[in-house]
Amino acid sequence: MNRKIKKTNGTCTFCNSSLSKTKMKAHLESCKQKLATPSGKQTRTKKAFLILASGISMHEYWIYFEVPANVKLKRIDSFLRKTWVECCGHLSAFTINQKIYYSTPDKCFNDLSMNYNLDKLLDQGTNFSYEYDFGSPTQLDLKVVLEYQIESAGSSIKILVRNDPPLILCENCGNPATYICPYCEYLDEGWLCDECAVGHECGVEMLLPVVNSPRVGVCGYVG
Repeated sequence: MNRKIKKTNGTCTFCNSSLSKTKMKAHLESCKQKLATPSGKQTRTKKAFLILASGISMHEYWIYFEVPANVKLKRIDSFLRKTWVECCGHLSAFTINQKIYYSTPDKCFNDLSMNYNLDKLLDQGTNFSYEYDFGSPTQLDLKVVLEYQIESAGSSIKILVRNDPPLILCENCGNPATYICPYCEYLDEGWLCDECAVGHECGVEMLLPVVNSPRVGVCGYVG
């Protein structure tokens, strides 16, 4: 893709530190006590995972999120769809330790479903992958960065850090791009600002908004 993208920073939810993806990992390890039970407070706890997700070919897009270890894999699928990829209800799948878990398994092929608890599939250090839409796929790398205890109340997935929107420039004038043409993108072109989008040869109706997601410019994704 013909874009001059620099590494993106993100902001820590707890202390507002602005750091790169790599430095944020080390930072969150030192901040993990903010996620644990407050000192002196008596309450039940449960295991949780801190997971880093990033675009396989678009590394400037990344998220660190916390998920309880006793929820099912399909919860991460729902989270990634809502946060980053959902456009037209496409199929999706995780690959974990060389096994594939499908959003809509085919019983005729003995496909595995996503109806498995995370603590049966993941451990600290586990690398796995995710694919949404097998026709025009968005592919993500995921890694369990940390394993720790959180308060047992609630089972929601929390975004701890998300990359800042990368600055992408209009190919015509150099101003910040606000639209992408999904047809021209295949030719490493089609990033346009508001003004230049008006005269685009493929037609304004074909353009998609530039959004903070590794699925930007794909299918009908608008964020």
